[in-house]
Amino acid sequence: MKVSDDLFSYEVKVSHVSANPISVKISADAADCKRLARQWRVPEVLSFEAELELGRWKRDGVRVKGRVTSAIVQDCVVTLDPVKQQIEEDLEAVFLPENSRLAKRTLDGNGEMFLDPDGPDLPEVFSGDSIDVGAFAAEFAALSIDEYPRKEGLDFADRIESDSSSDKKPSPFAVLKGLKRDESAG
Repeated sequence: MKVSDDLFSYEVKVSHVSANPISVKISADAADCKRLARQWRVPEVLSFEAELELGRWKRDGVRVKGRVTSAIVQDCVVTLDPVKQQIEEDLEAVFLPENSRLAKRTLDGNGEMFLDPDGPDLPEVFSGDSIDVGAFAAEFAALSIDEYPRKEGLDFADRIESDSSSDKKPSPFAVLKGLKRDESAG
């Protein structure tokens, strides 16, 4: 396992991936969980695991698919009490070497790239002889983190932040009406 810039990482050499898919299981130890907590900016990562299958895609690409699971603790946005979140996500991507002709982005006549929202995702590009499947799995799990975690059972029914009578803005003509009364009195 390679640690660069204190980010979670697990690299796999592309030369070890053949037409017959290989299985890779990643399980974070205590130091990795602390690294992920800093990377994801959460108070605590209790566990992180990824079960991946890597196989060749076309001539020089690698298809990665599998499942990532993680348990994290965050602060409730209302009470600041700890809130546990379970992450379970399926993932799939194709990785291509940066010099592959399949990795080239096609542009239309205006120099813009067309992306089909219902089409397949664009391939990921890697350089060198390895793919960092750990960083890919960690990034995928990070996308599933609830940005506004709330403690279970929290109810806002008894709180009134505003009502319609206090929300009404005074008419801009009310000021003029007050000025007119002052002039007529004098």
